[in-house]
Amino acid sequence: MRIISGIYGRRRFNVPPSFNARPTTDFSKENLFNVLANLTDWEGWEALDLFAGTGSISFELLSRGCAGVAAVEMNKTHAAFIDRVAKELKVNNLHLIRGDAFRYLHTTRRRFDFIFADPPYALKELPEIPALVFERNCLKEGGIFVMEHSLEHDFSLLPCFRERRVYGAVNFSIFVKEEEKKDA
Repeated sequence: MRIISGIYGRRRFNVPPSFNARPTTDFSKENLFNVLANLTDWEGWEALDLFAGTGSISFELLSRGCAGVAAVEMNKTHAAFIDRVAKELKVNNLHLIRGDAFRYLHTTRRRFDFIFADPPYALKELPEIPALVFERNCLKEGGIFVMEHSLEHDFSLLPCFRERRVYGAVNFSIFVKEEEKKDA
């Protein structure tokens, strides 16, 4: 796992061979963050990383200036790896939640500036995630939600959908919750 840019940029961490996660590739992650750089500067943002896996996205967000990241990961081996990397980097603004991402979305009252979801592609509930994020009002106005998924899913007809980016077998659907216009 490599952190691409920011204060921890170019740091590498060896993911244990026992991992059964499919980490976001460096190529697709770098391209996604190039696209997102046109939408935000990350400074002071609060982020949520659902199905955190290796924590690659969480650490990239912290490295680029996010004020804090909540990382939700159910697998205890994966969560232990995220915790180890956080200690090695000496970060104190990562809140690791070892639990189910769906349960977290149903119970949290927090709202985030940025949400990233990278569920297992074969997860049967995968198509429900975008609607759940918006129905539970987890995203702040002006916030960005990115869903990583396979080619077979199309979220382009959902509210707040902005664009789809494809990098090999990796697909990102990007949603932006526009700020409500105030009447003058």
